[in-house]
Amino acid sequence: MKNRRILFYVIMATALLLSACQDKSGNQTGRRRAAVPVKGNIVLVTTITTQDSGLLDYILPVFTAETGWTVNVVSAFPGPALQIGRDGQADVLLVHARLQELQFVAEGHGLERFDVMYSDYIVVGPESPIDYNDDVHRTFRAIANQSFPFVSRGDNSSVHIMEVSLWETAGVDASQLSGYVSAGQGMGATLRLANEMGAYTLTDRATWYAQRETSRLVIVCEKGPLLLNHYGVIAVNPAKNPQINAEGAQDFVNWIISPSAQELISNYGQAEFGSSIFTPDAQ
Repeated sequence: MKNRRILFYVIMATALLLSACQDKSGNQTGRRRAAVPVKGNIVLVTTITTQDSGLLDYILPVFTAETGWTVNVVSAFPGPALQIGRDGQADVLLVHARLQELQFVAEGHGLERFDVMYSDYIVVGPESPIDYNDDVHRTFRAIANQSFPFVSRGDNSSVHIMEVSLWETAGVDASQLSGYVSAGQGMGATLRLANEMGAYTLTDRATWYAQRETSRLVIVCEKGPLLLNHYGVIAVNPAKNPQINAEGAQDFVNWIISPSAQELISNYGQAEFGSSIFTPDAQ
């Protein structure tokens, strides 16, 4: 009997210790709420880069456990993602096109926009001759002036739109550059082509981290203010469609800007890459 009692205490102590540890999703299980019953489903429309970053796989199971809402994720480029919201075919949006998002709300398609987080773009390329720096205009002008090869996504994605804007504000007509190549493909394929060519390219940090171990390219330019990529969350106006899940959408908005969700976002990437992929930015 005494041995059984000792065994019981050992089991209970072990269970308490395990409950205080982090689970694989990164959720702090020592302070998590008990999972609530499933309420229903919400449709979250986001951008392709957000989906490809793996962030949603990391945080959405926690959202479902804490709120009871399961999530159907639809990914698209920012423009089409906002159009899905205009058409009333989404409950909530998580995108990164701030000016277009504010216009979306001003036109009555969304209820309110909230800052969630930001990531950043980086320029990668050969280790030399361009020295590491944080001035993307200087970097782009050096590429242009010395006719270094540059691979563009060329697919009208958010990365491509940012790249075009940076060439313009740097005072460079990229179409006249002899070493400029338009891949017309996604970020992963563009990075592989740039690696094969020994060329420069603009990329989102998350995709770069996922491929850096197989690339001979390095980060040439990062962390400048022009390279920041802000993400916002918007509940779609329920007047757009009677099928819109207004309750679930608002629960998602409230959850993702909460301190606990912001902490999850900050932790994402630390274990695998040694650095956060996204910086939480909810006010």
